[in-house]
Amino acid sequence: MKILLLGSGGREHALAWKMLQSPLCEALFVAPGNAGTAAIATNINISPVDFSAVKDTVLTHGIDMVVVGPEDPLVKGISDFFKKDSELAAIPVIGPSQYGAQLEGSKEFAKQFLIKNNIPTAAYDSFTKDTVEQGCEFLTTLQPPYVLKADGLAAGKGVLIISDLAEAQQELRNMLVDAKFGEASAKVVIEEFLDGIELSCFVLTDGKSYKLLPAAKDYKRIGEGDTGLNTGGMGAVSPVPFADAEFMEKIETRIVKPTVEGLKNDNIDYKGFVFIGLIKVGNDPFVIEYNVRMGDPETEVVIPRLKSDLVELFVAVANEKLGEAELVIDERSAATVMVVAGGYPEAYGKGDVISGLEKVEGSIAFHAGTKPDNGQVVTNGGRVIAVTSYGDTFMEAIKKSYQNIAGLHFDKMYFRKDIGLDL
Repeated sequence: MKILLLGSGGREHALAWKMLQSPLCEALFVAPGNAGTAAIATNINISPVDFSAVKDTVLTHGIDMVVVGPEDPLVKGISDFFKKDSELAAIPVIGPSQYGAQLEGSKEFAKQFLIKNNIPTAAYDSFTKDTVEQGCEFLTTLQPPYVLKADGLAAGKGVLIISDLAEAQQELRNMLVDAKFGEASAKVVIEEFLDGIELSCFVLTDGKSYKLLPAAKDYKRIGEGDTGLNTGGMGAVSPVPFADAEFMEKIETRIVKPTVEGLKNDNIDYKGFVFIGLIKVGNDPFVIEYNVRMGDPETEVVIPRLKSDLVELFVAVANEKLGEAELVIDERSAATVMVVAGGYPEAYGKGDVISGLEKVEGSIAFHAGTKPDNGQVVTNGGRVIAVTSYGDTFMEAIKKSYQNIAGLHFDKMYFRKDIGLDL
């Protein structure tokens, strides 16, 4: 099979690395990809949301399957675009329909789906510019801290957690009236705050049956001790030490099964990943959010723990035969630490030469924000490299990742030194 993978991050490098281990994968193209994917596959410099360029690529290279990494093309309807085009309709797309992608594309759609299917989640209400004062009033009925979420996609930055009521009311006005997050915050969901520890659970589904992938915990904030600004993720571990068999059973029974049943009952065309952001309150799981693709950097610890052939699983998804497939998980732990550009998640430079990649030993360096440049690898994003390692325990895996990071260098390089220490 010739496969086209859309995206350019660490998630895509990890998926590419795994798919190339399959005897079914004869050629892999990545659009636009990065320096890591360039070394193992063929990069094609097009945007994943330029659907006509994606079509040209598929027809030119005789592509047999498209795997979608990021959320943007899914929310913009790439799956539907293929189905409606007579030249593309027979080519499977691993990713949900545009309607299904609203689970991530609209916070309100996701909350309505959760409530409708009796899936445990925080109480909420949603507001627009016209009802901003009702929103301010609703905040007075909640206990602090207050959670405000932009309804649309805001690149992971559209959630505010605020302790002071007056400040929360002001921020609500900033989001709705002053369009703080642009179109994404034309509607804002206000939620009750849930106090607990977060984790993520990953599901692969063909819309009828599902496979539960390993759970992971990621670290969102830029600073050690979970301080500072939110990022796309600074590191991750899998499995999650505090999610024992009993707790995972609750997740599957109360959340995963009703989610897949809900998709089926609503006739939502959904073939792909469901990423469920969870919080453990006491000993019970609650859903914080859905994403309609794999997380990043969680992919870099979840995918390396799959012993099964990923392409085989994708073929089973496309043919709605996932229930017959076998999922085998590596017993070992995996941990990843993200190396980022100085200044990230705010302003940062690009084009700095990265050295030491050839010295990485016993770990995998998944490229995120990199590009090839005259025989060298240079930085091309905020999150630059994810260094993933295996270990009998997650602490052993983390230690190995840090040992390999010590040999990497680029100007103003930064990473958190406390990944996993809270566990």
